[in-house]
Amino acid sequence: VKRSCLYGPEPGSGGKKGRGNPVSVQLFPPELVEHIISFLPVRDIVALGQTCRYFQEVCDAEGVWRRICRRLSPRLREQGAGARPWKRAAILNYTKGLYFQAFGGRRRCLSKSVAPLLAHGYRRFLPTKDHVFILDYAGTLFFLKNALVSSTLGQIQWKRACRYVVLCRGAKDFASDPRSDTVYRKYLYVLATREQPGGVGGPGGRACDCVEVYLQSSGQRVFKMTFHHSMRFKQIVLVGQETQRALLLLTEEGKIYSLVVNETQLDQPRSYTVQLALRKVSRCLPHLRVARMASNQSSTLYITDQGGVYFEVHTPGVYRDLFGTLHAFDPLDQQMPLALSLPAKILFCALGYNHLGLVDEFGRIFMQGNNRYGQLGTGDKMDRGEPTQVHYLQRPIALWCGLNHSLVLSQSSDFSKELLGCGCGAGGRLPGWPKGSASFVKLHVKVPLCACSLCSTRECLYMLSSHDIERRPAYRDLPASRATGTSEASVGTGTTQDPGGAARACEEYLSQIHNCPTLQDRMEKMKEIVGWMPLLAAQKDFFWEALDMLQRAAGGGGPGPTPPES
Repeated sequence: VKRSCLYGPEPGSGGKKGRGNPVSVQLFPPELVEHIISFLPVRDIVALGQTCRYFQEVCDAEGVWRRICRRLSPRLREQGAGARPWKRAAILNYTKGLYFQAFGGRRRCLSKSVAPLLAHGYRRFLPTKDHVFILDYAGTLFFLKNALVSSTLGQIQWKRACRYVVLCRGAKDFASDPRSDTVYRKYLYVLATREQPGGVGGPGGRACDCVEVYLQSSGQRVFKMTFHHSMRFKQIVLVGQETQRALLLLTEEGKIYSLVVNETQLDQPRSYTVQLALRKVSRCLPHLRVARMASNQSSTLYITDQGGVYFEVHTPGVYRDLFGTLHAFDPLDQQMPLALSLPAKILFCALGYNHLGLVDEFGRIFMQGNNRYGQLGTGDKMDRGEPTQVHYLQRPIALWCGLNHSLVLSQSSDFSKELLGCGCGAGGRLPGWPKGSASFVKLHVKVPLCACSLCSTRECLYMLSSHDIERRPAYRDLPASRATGTSEASVGTGTTQDPGGAARACEEYLSQIHNCPTLQDRMEKMKEIVGWMPLLAAQKDFFWEALDMLQRAAGGGGPGPTPPES
């Protein structure tokens, strides 16, 4: 159908029979065009919307995506707030998928799992010894039972007749034993919101956050802890041994609370009394607002909203592997957080047993810790006691650190995705590189187009596929003064190796501040520049707090009269 409309036969055509005049699709009612387009596959609708401005407006209409979403998820009746809620829901349900590849087999392609039809996209997943748990964007936690079986050839394969059930609803987050070996994941801790009944003659029920503990083998709930309605949490992680399992809960205000549970007594029918206490990182540094946490069996890592990183290490062996010395380790005060010196804000991290990876706002990857098998990807097998940049990798999609190997999910210039790995290759954990590698190499794995996260166990490699249109790229472009003509900062000492380059960078920073029109803009620009500078995390916190105080005083929001000179 042509988009141009002709109202009569062309001159000289002679009025050929059997050929009508071209009709413009713009003459059709918009509801009819949307109804016709809604029968196309999602891939074709996206391609059609890139042809012209008219089809871009039509293919972006919420009516089209509402019909597609109801076709993909018949039980999805309404959507929440947002710019394009139906389009987001439809693409989430179209791109959802869980893929896996068994180690040690001859196959080099990923197999797709059985997708729960009720799931509203895939947000997180966690493989355990026998099953897989999936959390969707609507807060529903699914339990895929008997997911993996052994074939006659001894290889692990996905059971096509896999069953899935809804474990619970209203879930915010979930966690299990932080070790990469799924044998230790006996219990599943779910952070959820539940409606509590009100008292006799009192007001109605209130929504309270709680932690529910389930057996991973059967999905049976064995324990439940309910908190006061005034406390709202958004993340849960575990640390420690089974007899002294510490649950760390992150509130929406950025504070961290902890409680200790003995897992060996959870299956006994009795009541427990646990004490919820404020973690030392929030008690000693009350000005910090923690944005996310990561943990393993013996350490915890905190990322603040300003991009600073604080670290807790509870055993001397792991501390020596991470920092190369026991100089600052205090066995009597293991919860005292240590600030890591980094040149920019950190967006996300990955924590292995004795090494870690950090990704900053410019997409640079920093590795630290034990490098016996080359799991840091630096090209050698020398340990690193401070964050060291991997220069040939930038802007990763996901980063994962295991026992003695690391994985990076990256995207090439043609938008195709590839999986890179380094470290120990025993057991097939680095497909195509059985002897391992001290540098990140491309693995022989076909990566799905919408892969967003990954996880590796002793038996399998898992990848989660999902695309959220509201999730914008968080990386920024590196300033010209730092990209060319200036050497990188020495992360361990906080000083630059090129004084001339540092001076030129400071001159450029001053010119940027001078070009700001108002005092408030200059304050915001100064905060941004402080985040760029290679300072310690404590120094950055000091400067940010001081600039906030000056900004409030300049705006008249501070206590007391403001002098005219300010």
